[in-house]
Amino acid sequence: MAHVAGLWRHPIKSHGREQLDAVTLTEGQTMPWDRHWAVNNDRSKFDAADPAWISCRNFMIGAATPSLAGIWATLDEATATITLRHVDLGEITFQPDDPADAARFIDWVKPLCDPEKLHPVSIARAPGRGMTDTPDPTISIMTHASHKSVAGRLGRPLEIERWRGNIWLDGTAPWEEFEWVGKHIHIGEAEFHVIDRAERCKHTMANPKTGQRDTDTLAVLRDGWGHQDFGIYAIVTKTGKVALNDTVEVL
Repeated sequence: MAHVAGLWRHPIKSHGREQLDAVTLTEGQTMPWDRHWAVNNDRSKFDAADPAWISCRNFMIGAATPSLAGIWATLDEATATITLRHVDLGEITFQPDDPADAARFIDWVKPLCDPEKLHPVSIARAPGRGMTDTPDPTISIMTHASHKSVAGRLGRPLEIERWRGNIWLDGTAPWEEFEWVGKHIHIGEAEFHVIDRAERCKHTMANPKTGQRDTDTLAVLRDGWGHQDFGIYAIVTKTGKVALNDTVEVL
C-alpha cells in the first residue's frame, strides 16, 4: 500500500526547504508555513496595503534565478524566525516580518541574483494562505516511483528536492498519481481533492546543493513522456494530521 515517505515545506517561496516528520493540514488551506512568505522582485505588483495571492512572476523564483535553488531553511514556528543556509553565502537567521531583518535578508541574498535581471526588493505575505504557484490553496503531492522513472531515463541519480513537493509517497506505480486527478484521496487523517497535474518550470534544472543548472529535467520529461508535468496539485477537503509512514487510499 502507498504510504508517506517524505514531508517538506518551503517557508519562503524559492528560498529554501526543510523536512518534517508530521503536519496538521486544514481544510481549504495550504500547508502551514509553506510559501508563507515570498520575495518581491523589482517589477512586483504585490500590494502590501491589500495583500492577496498573486502569480509567481511577481517574485524572485528559481526559474529565473537558479542560484536560489541552493538555499536550505529551518523555521522556528514559535518566533517566526527562519535560518537560511547557502554554500556560497553561509548562514543568516532573521524574522521576515521585521522590516530591519527583512532588509538584512535582502542584502544577504542579493549576491545570488543577476544585477542585469530581476532583483529582490522586499518580502511579501498574504494572510491566511501560502504563495503557491496556483491560485487555489494547493498541496503538491509527488511519488518516488515517478521520480525514479525520470532518474532512470536520465541515467544517473537525481535529487528529489528539485521538484519542491510537499508530500512524497512510496508504494505507487510510476505516474499512477496522474490517474488521481478529479478524485479524492485519503492520507493519514486528512482528505484531498486532486485538481490537476503540476507543470514544471526551469527551477527543476538547478542543483539543490550548488544552485547551478546541471540537468535539463524538462527535456527528459518531454522526450520520455511527451509532457513536462511532475506531481499533482490537491486541495485539502478534510482537516487532519499527516505523518511519515501514513497510508494512502484513493476514494
